[in-house]
Amino acid sequence: MRYYKHLYLAKGIRKKDQVIRKLEENKLQMNIHIITLPMNGEDQLEIYHSMVLLQPEFPHDDFFVVGIAKGYEDAVEMVGEIAQEVYNKTKGADIRSFILEREQEE
Repeated sequence: MRYYKHLYLAKGIRKKDQVIRKLEENKLQMNIHIITLPMNGEDQLEIYHSMVLLQPEFPHDDFFVVGIAKGYEDAVEMVGEIAQEVYNKTKGADIRSFILEREQEE
């Protein structure tokens, strides 16, 4: 998995590095959801429960994680906040392009 350098984090997540380490080590995290850019290259964002990553055949190596949330409702709210930020800054709704452009900056 790759992580967005401007990673969005839910307010309830205090130990970002610990959560990421557990994601990388395929450790169980009951209430963690990740928000990713879809692998199909067309859609805007996808939400996955972290337990999905525990499946041996799941291709999580290709994920580009843009956000980590505590709970599904938190993840949905975060997607709304991301969409609002993109609209405020670009007056458009192309979340994927906005994130990929910001990732290339600096």
